[in-house]
Amino acid sequence: QHRIFRHSHRPSESFTIGDLDVRSMRLGAGENQRSFCRHSGYSRATGDELESVSPEMKRVLTIAGSDSSGGAGIQADLKTFVATGVYGMSVVTALTAQNTTGTFGIHPVPIEFIRDQFNAVATDIGFDAVKTGMLANQRVIREVAGLLASSKPAHLVVDPVMVATSGSKLLEDDACSVLKSELLPLATLLTPNMPEASALLGREVVTYEDAKEAAYDLQKVIQGSGGNGAVLVKGGHAENSDASVDILYDGKEFQAFSAPRLKTRSSHGTGCTLASACAAWLARGESIPSAVEKAKQYVYEAMSHAEPLGKGTGPLNHGYLLKS
Repeated sequence: QHRIFRHSHRPSESFTIGDLDVRSMRLGAGENQRSFCRHSGYSRATGDELESVSPEMKRVLTIAGSDSSGGAGIQADLKTFVATGVYGMSVVTALTAQNTTGTFGIHPVPIEFIRDQFNAVATDIGFDAVKTGMLANQRVIREVAGLLASSKPAHLVVDPVMVATSGSKLLEDDACSVLKSELLPLATLLTPNMPEASALLGREVVTYEDAKEAAYDLQKVIQGSGGNGAVLVKGGHAENSDASVDILYDGKEFQAFSAPRLKTRSSHGTGCTLASACAAWLARGESIPSAVEKAKQYVYEAMSHAEPLGKGTGPLNHGYLLKS
């Protein structure tokens, strides 16, 4: 099993992604499971029974679209919340008809019902962190941003979902500016992939040096709008690389999180899963770098243990620790 390698440096220090090596620690299956179970708040009992050892169940809300195939969207988020030991809730913003080969239809949820879902959760169970995913259009973004501005969650992870893994568009073209001006200032952590960072900045982000500059510039966009959140630019789309390197910038220093690049077609929902895992770890009291590191480790293991489901880009195995 591979460990995620983290490297830190300040903006004034020299930094070359090529200088990073992928360091790993080999663990036996049992040792790795015990390690992750300690992190997730679960301990392995007899058989496949899991017993909670967390003194207090943290609550995390996902505001996102539904994926009928179960690999991404709120389905991936809720599976991730279970795996990371938090109580998950959802506000559905859109229904999608999709599978591993593509998206065949999108049915937006009425604004009023999005509001009703949010208020039902907020006035009863409450939440320690919120993660946003597919918001589809300007109206939804404005509504969600208003609800979050009023409720002031302790942690907000914004996954700026724009295009599905299959290539289907999930955010209208004119919604990007509203996302930047109204939702990003509220974020604790923004998690774009390289194409999403490109869309947010209006320029190409294709190399790791591009990703570093994009993380810096997007964090300045957040600061300029009155926020102070960190930015994690994910490197899964980088070409000609044996490692997947994600770049985090919090306004003070850069950190790089590196994992071996897996040769697999089971990558549907990786962005949703990473963002929801970050939200879960933040709710449980981890710092942003620690939450990112643990989330990336979880995604790597869920991809490593994935079964080849479907005819296209298949899902992760979110519950790999539960397999007997």
